[in-house]
Amino acid sequence: MWPGALSKLKLLNLSSNSLTGELPSSLGNLTQLAVLDLSYNHLHSIPLKIQNMENLVSLNLSGNPIFFMSSEIFNLKKLMTLHLRNCRLSGTIPPNVGELESMVDLDLSNNWFIGPIPSSVSNLTNLASLFLQSNQLDGSIPKDIGRLTNLVALNLSSNCLVGPIPSSVSNLTNLSSFLQSNQLNGSIPEDIGGLTNLVELDLSSNRLSGHIPSSLGQLTNLVELDLSSNRLSGNIPSSLGQLTKLESLNLSHNQISSVIPPNLGSLSNLRYLYMASNLLEGPIPHEIESLKALKWLDLSDNKLSGSIPTQIGNLSNLRYLILAKNNLNIPSQLNSLNIELSHNLLQGVIPFQFGDLTYLSSLDLSWNNLTGMIPEFPFPVGDLNLSFNSLRGQIPNGLLYFEPEIFTGNKDLCGSIQGFRPCPSSPNVKHNLPIAILVSTLLFFVSTSVWVIFILFRRYRAKTLKSDPSSSKNGDIFSIWNFDGKIAFEDIIKSTEDFDIKYCIGTGGYGSVYRAVLPSGKVIALKKLHRLEAEQPAYDTSFRNEIKFLTEIRHKNIIKLHGFCLHNRCMFLIYEYMENGSLFYALSIDDEAVELDWTKRVNIVKGVAHALSYMHHDCNLPIVHRDISSNNILLNSELEAFIADFGSARLLDPDSSNRTVIVGTYGYIAPELAYSLVVTEKCDVYSFGVLTLEILMGKHPGELLSTILSSSTRVQNFMLNEILDPRLSTPRSRKLTGDITFIAAIAFACLRPRPKARPTMKLVSQEFLHIKSPIALPLHEISLIKLKNHGMFMSNENHR
Repeated sequence: MWPGALSKLKLLNLSSNSLTGELPSSLGNLTQLAVLDLSYNHLHSIPLKIQNMENLVSLNLSGNPIFFMSSEIFNLKKLMTLHLRNCRLSGTIPPNVGELESMVDLDLSNNWFIGPIPSSVSNLTNLASLFLQSNQLDGSIPKDIGRLTNLVALNLSSNCLVGPIPSSVSNLTNLSSFLQSNQLNGSIPEDIGGLTNLVELDLSSNRLSGHIPSSLGQLTNLVELDLSSNRLSGNIPSSLGQLTKLESLNLSHNQISSVIPPNLGSLSNLRYLYMASNLLEGPIPHEIESLKALKWLDLSDNKLSGSIPTQIGNLSNLRYLILAKNNLNIPSQLNSLNIELSHNLLQGVIPFQFGDLTYLSSLDLSWNNLTGMIPEFPFPVGDLNLSFNSLRGQIPNGLLYFEPEIFTGNKDLCGSIQGFRPCPSSPNVKHNLPIAILVSTLLFFVSTSVWVIFILFRRYRAKTLKSDPSSSKNGDIFSIWNFDGKIAFEDIIKSTEDFDIKYCIGTGGYGSVYRAVLPSGKVIALKKLHRLEAEQPAYDTSFRNEIKFLTEIRHKNIIKLHGFCLHNRCMFLIYEYMENGSLFYALSIDDEAVELDWTKRVNIVKGVAHALSYMHHDCNLPIVHRDISSNNILLNSELEAFIADFGSARLLDPDSSNRTVIVGTYGYIAPELAYSLVVTEKCDVYSFGVLTLEILMGKHPGELLSTILSSSTRVQNFMLNEILDPRLSTPRSRKLTGDITFIAAIAFACLRPRPKARPTMKLVSQEFLHIKSPIALPLHEISLIKLKNHGMFMSNENHR
């Protein structure tokens, strides 16, 4: 296969083809080869006799399911670049990796490595980049890592590393990027200020404590500084005002207890400023008006007081202003498109306009002390929340399209909206006002949703718990809202031994999941929101959002909510138990993936399609999930699919702009959200397309997705059978072949760049009722370019 004429070959690039299995041993005869790139194929092993390629300088095998790291690589003494990213490598990193003394660029990221980082890595003194992120490495960072003085980029994040940051890190003076998200403890070394070439410093999501060192002010080349989600305390050093190149500063979720330094106004390039969930106090400095580039300001959940500076109204680029859970007063000059001021001490009336705004994407003024009447805003408002204030008078006609919950907790409001008394039309009506209030109150309890009624019960219960904490132990109706009357609070506590860790089966986006067996023998799953998370508005909102949707919708392919508890001291949801966990888990484990044969995979796609069709087209208002991914598809004992996790779901209002912040799982989010920030059903359709392709391939499409969806001629080289999950045998029956071709065509139709060109989920669901292959050919004769360009499943106006 490799003729002698190629014996002098120095560069061989076979990346992004469809090579499978093992390469021929004759490849080892290319002894003059300097560069070998076999990345993003389906190779299952490192090429045989690779040790014969003694002149190899660069080797790239990324994106192949190799699983095992061959020791023969360590005989390649001239190797300078080794990329084994995303190869499903497991076990420990071999200690003889330190023998590759010529190594300059080492990438072992996105694998399944466990154990410590070998100390021999410190022998690779020529290294310029070391990427070990997204593994399961534990232990501490090698103490003598400071020997790698040529390092420019170091990424050890998303592992399980513990211990302090070694002081020797201060020797890495050439570093431009230092990323750490692990379980590191101790303080941030003062000497880190000597790494003056740093452009990006990310120490987020660790357990670092102590003060923020003032020496960080010496890192004048920093563009991004992220110290969030640690245990840092003390003051914000005023020296941070010297970081004039900084574009993003994140100090949120710590225990910082100072005022905001006025000289942060010197950060003229700052676009993102996050300081939420700290103990910040005092006023917001008016110098903030100097941050002309600022797009996102989040100072929520602190102890800030005084008036919100009117100077914020001069920040013309501001898109998100989040100041919730403080003690602030409201001004009339706010130019942000998204204003979050809930849970403050805002008093006075609501301004009828905010600076020069002509549109508000969202305005949340809930849980304040606002009085007066609701103004007729002179501009459209996307999302609005004015609940739990002291507002009075008529709800403006221009706001009647909002849900009643928007105005709940303002007892003196009236208007033509469900749950509120009609406004008096003449003075004579005043004599009957008490009767009108009584009647409207009764109508409120009868006609409003369980969700709104429960808010009132919860407020009553909070007072009861405050006076008698022991009352929470009783299994009464206030403890758990459930839909069969058979689940008591005490049964939950007993069956989990008060949520003992041994019953925990996983951790989700905003809580831990437990398996419990009730006295009746019924097996349930519990998602419990931890107290720390419960105090964070985003998690609390997601938790309640899930209750809101799952109490209103019913579909055989949507997870069933048995009940929920919203005690201040214990918040959890009760679901039907899914024996086989998430689809992501099933596809990640070989034995589980093999159980998901082609028939079951087709049925999974079908079930998800039917559920999404129900949500988009059969509910009173369309419901968009916004986070369809393999992590949020659960499988029962029969491997049937159920959509779960409605924490990000949203109703689509035809009279609203439906603008939103970007939420979801990276790799599944529709591309149009990045520039439009408008959510539609077609965002779910795109995510469904990614998910369908993932089910066919047995893994997330990843970089292959951009190749398939591009106009590159390389797409023509892919046949459908070559991208199918290699762990399953190629289907031989005509029916299965047709089914697979059918759902592949659906996947490509759902992934069309133009949202309007994608089919609706109703159309997809209906097509599943009579599956017919769009191309009557064997799988090995169907090219992806043919599927991509096929005209089937175009959006139909009748199904919008």
